[in-house]
Amino acid sequence: MTFVHPWVLLLLAVPVLLLVAAPTRPFGLVMPFDHHEHRSGRRLSWLLAAFDRGPALMLAAVILMLAGPQMLKQPKDVRSLTNIQFCLDVSGSMNAEDRYKNAREAIEEFITIREGDAFGLTLFGSHQIRWTPLTTDLKAIRNALPFANPANQPLHMSGTRIGAALLFCRDNMTQEATRGDRLIILVSDGMSSDLGEGFAEMDYAKELNDAEITLFHIHVGSSSVPQEVFDIAQQTGGRAFAARDASSLKSVFEYIDRMKPAEFTPGGTVPMDHSLPFALVALVLLGVHLIGLMGVRHTPW
Repeated sequence: MTFVHPWVLLLLAVPVLLLVAAPTRPFGLVMPFDHHEHRSGRRLSWLLAAFDRGPALMLAAVILMLAGPQMLKQPKDVRSLTNIQFCLDVSGSMNAEDRYKNAREAIEEFITIREGDAFGLTLFGSHQIRWTPLTTDLKAIRNALPFANPANQPLHMSGTRIGAALLFCRDNMTQEATRGDRLIILVSDGMSSDLGEGFAEMDYAKELNDAEITLFHIHVGSSSVPQEVFDIAQQTGGRAFAARDASSLKSVFEYIDRMKPAEFTPGGTVPMDHSLPFALVALVLLGVHLIGLMGVRHTPW
């Protein structure tokens, strides 16, 4: 056992002095009520002396707790961090058919069930905005999503450039994600103006693979999933889905959660707090002392 503040143990001299210097009470005055000798009652005297020394022992237990006792223990398994970056299309068409509303609700529910992971939010249209860096503070993502409403975006965000958005997210992920898996969840409803040539998709997939990023694409538009984005996602080990309503969006996020479940790794042996035994001893001593005050006490005879 070790102590975080070993110098506090010097204060143990106080309860030791209280125990050593505690006066021994006399047996009291013998009253010959029935004119014959009585037993000395030494056992009762020892019991009373033990009750008297209870506060000093409690003080010793408190001092030991203040010193910060620690023992080497094996902690519980530690959750391996998964870095998840939402790449959300905020072009004008995302307002149609409640696409943005459904996507927002699905994202909020997804981050709730994935508590413990790091999330980031990137908004894109014709340009990209790094709205929220990777963080484990879920409130930051929830509070940011209302500002992603496509109805409030400037005109220069009205287009859709998925390729540029993926590279932008790749750069952010490599800068911010220090450990754990890396996922980009692309939510968009249309075709991209910077995709369409076969070699371009291979280049984008290579860039993501080199950064160890898996791409999942959720297409919320009325058309089919763009083949270019489908190919990029597949080559990174991810998938592309079509989800046109709230229920299908929820199902897609549940599927992603199953594909990339939370992983736990055993933690190493580390010093951990060991104050509980001393706290229990102090509580027991306090209880015994209170019992003594209520029913077992010195009398004048």
